[in-house]
Amino acid sequence: MFYERYPELDRLLLSYPGAERDFQPVWGWDRYLVAGKMYAGLLFIAKHSDPRYKGHMFLSLKADPAEAEFYRTQYPNDVLPGYYSDKRTWISIRVDGALPENELAYLCRRSYDLVTAKLPKAKRPK
Repeated sequence: MFYERYPELDRLLLSYPGAERDFQPVWGWDRYLVAGKMYAGLLFIAKHSDPRYKGHMFLSLKADPAEAEFYRTQYPNDVLPGYYSDKRTWISIRVDGALPENELAYLCRRSYDLVTAKLPKAKRPK
């Protein structure tokens, strides 16, 4: 389980109301969910044709398309289009990269908020 390597990140992602973690064996991801919807995924990318992905641990997060483009421009080697997901609305952040911790924390919360906003009101955490 990759979350064991990053206990602070795991605690942050599980600190949101209704947050849960599971493991997706087909993808090899630790997933963070709210009401059954994924808002974050922690994964190791062993093979990839793009060397920016290959051999690194990533956190994939839901993102507003404009914010995603901003962060990809500011951190071109560390904030990449979402791996194995919609490249417009997901980003993959290199966990050992140059993105400051406060920015990572902001993007984690933003991802959670974007996903919960799309939930039916009855399923949204209190």
